[in-house]
Amino acid sequence: MSTIDVHSHSVPQGWPDLGADQPSLRVDSESEAMILLKGQEFRRITAQCWDAEVRLADMDADGVALQVVSPTPVFFAYDAEGDQAARVAKIFNDLALELCDQSDRLVPFCQVPLQDTDAACRELERAASNGLRGVEIGNHVGDRDLDDAGIVRFLQHAASLDLPVFVHPWDMPSTPRLDRWMARWLTGMPAETHLSIIAMILGGAFDRLPANLRTCFAHGGGSFAFWLGRLENAWHGRNDVVGTSAEPPSAYIGRFSVDSVVFEPAALRTLVDTLGAQNVMAGSDYPYPLGERPVGKVVRRSAFLTPHEQAAILSGNARRYLGLDLAEKGEPVLATTGSEREVSTVDVDRAP
Repeated sequence: MSTIDVHSHSVPQGWPDLGADQPSLRVDSESEAMILLKGQEFRRITAQCWDAEVRLADMDADGVALQVVSPTPVFFAYDAEGDQAARVAKIFNDLALELCDQSDRLVPFCQVPLQDTDAACRELERAASNGLRGVEIGNHVGDRDLDDAGIVRFLQHAASLDLPVFVHPWDMPSTPRLDRWMARWLTGMPAETHLSIIAMILGGAFDRLPANLRTCFAHGGGSFAFWLGRLENAWHGRNDVVGTSAEPPSAYIGRFSVDSVVFEPAALRTLVDTLGAQNVMAGSDYPYPLGERPVGKVVRRSAFLTPHEQAAILSGNARRYLGLDLAEKGEPVLATTGSEREVSTVDVDRAP
């Protein structure tokens, strides 16, 4: 087992009733439950969300050595008052830690009340001191994008604590056109992720953030890689409107990573050619049905990748992202700057 999955979610089976304004959980059996929003059915979930034994068995079947376990975004509570959202985050994080404490192969990420910067920083510190290893945040808080001063201050704090950040789209717009065919998930999620990367570039967030901040965007970064050329062209062609960052957009390649949840080798090739193989990590969106099983399937199908690139995407890059000891584990690692597809000097035998 050699793969590290940086994108999975959990829902605690013991989720308490926190009032009508917060998501609730109706447990229908030992293996199924329903997430309710304002009393209405939102999503049916299974024991994969809360049962460590089931999760670990699936990891064994997929060849997954480590799995990052992040909150399910509907529980973020970003629309609540800061103190209430802080309570929700504390409860979720403590329950997530109970799940992940059952195996050192489960790497818990916390959530924070991102709408209240001071409370978010306090909860991040508390969660990290209790053993959570990183933080998942939504790609926006209401109309505040990731270049918002308060969110940037939180990201600066995460960098100071040397904690990785996983950015996940959520709260996609709902219109009659988007409410068919799960279109909010099929088109809204890629668009939201694309917009959040643009906000960090054009909004100057990366200019204000330290280079050691380790950030990963879910779902392959949305449509960003495909449209980087359009963004670059706009920055140069309409600099009076778009040129709000210190450097052109392409200069920020290498400041963030994306996961590999793009399903087709052609799409993965766009990621690798645009962002560099060193900035792509295996992810699955486990256990939800729009994810990839087994994790890393698209990486293994991508014949254009060298063996070292495959190994780095499947695990080496994630070890760097998670702050694990690369040399001790003997993982091939790709250079972290530039677009050259080169392998660093860490080049030792790996388990199959």
